[in-house]
Amino acid sequence: MAKIEKFEDILAWQKGRELTRLIYKASRKGEFGKDYSLKDQIRRACISITSNIAEGFERGSSKEFVQFLGHSKGSCGEVRSQLYVALDEEYITEDHWRKLHDRCLEVSRMLDGFMKYLQQTEIKGRKFQSNPKAPARQPT
Repeated sequence: MAKIEKFEDILAWQKGRELTRLIYKASRKGEFGKDYSLKDQIRRACISITSNIAEGFERGSSKEFVQFLGHSKGSCGEVRSQLYVALDEEYITEDHWRKLHDRCLEVSRMLDGFMKYLQQTEIKGRKFQSNPKAPARQPT
């Protein structure tokens, strides 16, 4: 069982960070880059994925962490929905859309699995431990 000592150790956060990088890259080009509303909204939704993972982890409670992971998962859905707009407006090709969409699904599945793990475990979180500095555990 791998241990999580900081939110940066969470694989879903790492994958979300990579997705954010790819969304920023795609949304700065061509007509997509000129559609300020969509560009801003999809970027904010992507940032929300990793930000909610980080905030939930730092809360120190498994129950709160699950809640924030749920927000993060919701943001994955928001990004996927906005990718359809980018595809329909021909800001990205269907091949590029598929790659970004698949990455969103990957992060969403990871978040779902992590949430289920936390809901089934006896671990309540760092703030409930006798040694609150002890790292939390992550499923392998």
